[in-house]
Amino acid sequence: MAFEPGDVVMLKSGGHSMTVVTVEEEDIDCLWVGDDGQMFRQSIPAIALTVVEGIDLDETDEAEDEETEDKDNEDEDEDEDEDDEEDDDEKEEEDSKKRAKRR
Repeated sequence: MAFEPGDVVMLKSGGHSMTVVTVEEEDIDCLWVGDDGQMFRQSIPAIALTVVEGIDLDETDEAEDEETEDKDNEDEDEDEDEDDEEDDDEKEEEDSKKRAKRR
């Protein structure tokens, strides 16, 4: 399999997705970010790598946008609930004042 700079690859045995930086005869220089956020660069034998199919950055961005929208909607629902509670409290207070005036 021919690798090109910019390809997203991973070890055939699994692990992090990596980006191909340079291609030598049988060695592929890859770049990736570890779990702790540290960046790594390593030369890996081509036979140990496979191209990751179906990586669409736009889809990843859309999924993140949907998660953000869902959280925003939850926050709005909470705000509406708080507003409803405040309205109920105000209504109860007004009713109490009206009853006190009638007495």
